[in-house]
Amino acid sequence: MSETQEAEVVVREKRQITLPADLCRQLGIQVGDHLEVTLEGNALIARPKKAMARQALRELQAVFASSGVSEEEIQEYARKVREQLSAERCGPQA
Repeated sequence: MSETQEAEVVVREKRQITLPADLCRQLGIQVGDHLEVTLEGNALIARPKKAMARQALRELQAVFASSGVSEEEIQEYARKVREQLSAERCGPQA
């Protein structure tokens, strides 16, 4: 999203604001979603948390891709760890 959009909002008594429906639609923000709010200079920046999660996922994928470890290897290792933890907590499975 390279273009800048502006909208005027009012800070209400309990420091609440209402985001314009059009901006929410464009960002995929729905009722109950969480936003991360940061202060950059004099600007208040609000980002949907799911957008941050997608960015983190892309970064993790890039790290794994450069490490030479395959997704299958990671999943197999995770399966073994889960089995080990389950055996420690619940005893060995018959």
